[in-house]
This record gives sequence, structure tokens and C-alpha cells, in this order.
Amino acid sequence: MDASLTTKPAIEQIAERITDAIMEHRLPPGVKLGEDRLAQTFNVSRTKVRQALTSLSKEGLVTLHPNRGAYVTRPTRQEALDLMETRRLIEPEIIRQVIARATPTDLDKLKAHLVEEERARAEGNRRLIISLTGRFHMLLAELGGNLFIQKLMSELCPLTCLIIALYDAPQMPACPEDEHARIVDAIINKDAESAIHLMLHHLNHIQDALHLGDPEARDIHWETLFG
Repeated sequence: MDASLTTKPAIEQIAERITDAIMEHRLPPGVKLGEDRLAQTFNVSRTKVRQALTSLSKEGLVTLHPNRGAYVTRPTRQEALDLMETRRLIEPEIIRQVIARATPTDLDKLKAHLVEEERARAEGNRRLIISLTGRFHMLLAELGGNLFIQKLMSELCPLTCLIIALYDAPQMPACPEDEHARIVDAIINKDAESAIHLMLHHLNHIQDALHLGDPEARDIHWETLFG
């Protein structure tokens, strides 16, 4: 275990280990996260487990059902498809806005973000990669300057990250590593047609990589799951 984890509060550490298990597909969508079982696994109180699950529910990774308990969130196939279709409608306009309004400083922000993505890929940090790839699209929305689109994207991007974390193959990158860079190059060159084409191709690529069928039923060995 990373030595830095030992300095974190127990609740945060529990939440982080559950998150890693979800993103690495060791905990499949829809599985129940029983407080007693998790308390025994982590050798902590149910209260700490409940607080960790509540924290994860705020991030959307866990869904809390009254009188039923906590479950790994499971967006439906149709919800995932609807979300991606909405993004295909919105993001071409974001591209147009960025090309029309972006300053040299804005373009530097995009370049700096690509450096962060490259660093995360080099470190093999899947959790950070998923977060940064979602942040790339939010950054474009912010640079576009339309507050209503920004608000909508602030809802769509986290949901997309969740769907990627749950349904993308765990060994595959959240986004192919060169696609964001190619979009940025087209924006810098003020080539709206190419940038929009690349963005739509990019969003289709994300959708095509998702495995939206029902997850295979399998036994979960709780005793070794977080080892």
C-alpha cells in the first residue's frame, strides 16, 4: 500500500479502496455493499463504513436505497446512450465557441492540461486519467464562455466519467491518448470543421468502447478483494 495512505483518515482510505475496486471492475455495477461485510473486511465500525459509502454516494459511484442499503451505481444502457447523444449535440457548439473566443492564455491552459493527461498516463493512474479526461471537456466548455452550456456539461461530464469507470474495459485507456491533442491542434489552427469532426469521432470512440450489456454474474471474495 502507498505509504501516504497511512496518514489519511480511515474513512477516506476506505472510500478510496472501494473506489479503486469499482474502477478496476473488482466490484461490478449493481452489487450490494453490505455494511457488516465491509466493516469486517476493513476491521472498522459500521459507522465508518456508512460514512465512506455516504461520501461515495455524493460522487455518484454508490447509490443509497432507504431500507435496502448501498449498491454500486448502475446506469442503464439507455441512460448511457442518451448521455452520449446529448454530448454529440452540445460539444460541436462548444468547439465553435472556443475557436471564436479563446485567447492565447486560454490555449495555453489547454496545452497545460494535455501535459497533465500525459503525465497521468505515464504513471498508469487510471483513476486520475478518467478524471482528467472529463476535466478536458469541462475546460472546453468554460473557455467557450456560455454559462448555460457550462452548467449542463457540469452534470454530463461526471456522469460520463462514472459510466466509463463502470463499463469501460479496465485495461483500456479512458480516452485514446492522441485524440484530445488532435482536437486542441485543430482549435489552435481555427479549423472548426476538423475540430468538430475529431470531437464527434472522439465521443463515438468512447461510446463504442463501453460494454453496456449486463455484467457477468460472479462470486466476490470479500476477504481478499481489498488486499
